[in-house]
Amino acid sequence: MPERNPETHVIDFRAAEHLLAARDPRGAVKLLDSVIAAHPENTAARLLRARAFFAAAQLRPAELEFELVLEREPDNAFAHFALARTFQRAGRPEQATRHFRLAAALDPNPEYLKAARFDDRA
Repeated sequence: MPERNPETHVIDFRAAEHLLAARDPRGAVKLLDSVIAAHPENTAARLLRARAFFAAAQLRPAELEFELVLEREPDNAFAHFALARTFQRAGRPEQATRHFRLAAALDPNPEYLKAARFDDRA
């Protein structure tokens, strides 16, 4: 196996982005595993891997990665929104609503506001 270095990890990260865009989330996860093993503090790689897990319908690993991102970046509106979608897909609507509302409070993105459903009585 070729020696892994920081440049290789950047290439793997970029390739994982392309694989996810090409609807190959499992391929993206494989590439990101080595990036995260070498750089566990890399929040961008963890967020991308969480998205790949979600796209692959691996909801529990996605949830764990999104939560780890939020531990490091509690003001990351996208991570709250994506975690909410994960909870929604897993049939956990109360937890989803909480994170939809946090996402909308952090960023008034129309998609976040619509999902937060502030006009509903909760």
